[in-house]
Amino acid sequence: MTTPVLDVRGLAYAYPDGHQALYGVDLHVHRGERVALLGPNGAGKTTLVLHLNGIHTAGAGSVSVSGLPVTKENLAEVRRRVGIVFQDPDDQLFMGSVRADVGFGPANLGVRGAELDRRVMAALEQVGMADYADRPPHHLSFGQRRRVAVATVLVMEPEVLVLDEPSSNLDPASRRELADILRSLDVTVLMVTHDLPYALELCPRSVVLHDGTVVADGATYDVLTDDDLMRRHRLELPFGFDPRGLGRGAGW
Repeated sequence: MTTPVLDVRGLAYAYPDGHQALYGVDLHVHRGERVALLGPNGAGKTTLVLHLNGIHTAGAGSVSVSGLPVTKENLAEVRRRVGIVFQDPDDQLFMGSVRADVGFGPANLGVRGAELDRRVMAALEQVGMADYADRPPHHLSFGQRRRVAVATVLVMEPEVLVLDEPSSNLDPASRRELADILRSLDVTVLMVTHDLPYALELCPRSVVLHDGTVVADGATYDVLTDDDLMRRHRLELPFGFDPRGLGRGAGW
């Protein structure tokens, strides 16, 4: 069996105020998988994600990325391997141009000159934003800024792309364009989302987190058509959306 690219074992975590956010979470994601992380607000999804690149450190249990433990001494390499795209692109875009924003991470690691330019433009090509390299990010639409935020992570050549609510606040065209981009990427994807149709479209597998524990892990279609599971864990499909009408392999 190959080593999981993400290997979370028995992860428990309590915040300083004593709130226990995670209780012995196990999660194993293999190279090339696209996995949706589902659950109601307060389930522990964000807390789990912040352990994947060392923003939080485990109270108990372990997290590793392609066999590398997520520990203080490994943080620089872990954060290269696991890139997080936050829900608000403005949390990641702060330079005067798209090119400067995308180049910030590798430049910080000492990449310079032609190699930096190559990596920046390659990342922008992947998200369809190469023609906007010299535009100020704040002149772009919200959907375009989200794609640039994805590029700021791809430029680091990560093994895992973690997306926090990637479809939120996108118009239908931007939502579809981002889905096309995510399907085209040769990278492991973990997608935190409340957008269950998007999860079905993009992620063959879903993991459901509730009250800090994994309560389901299986095919997204099976999760979304398990009415009892959905009801017990406060997951609701949009009005009129029925996965059964789309067929089991919709969007894959």
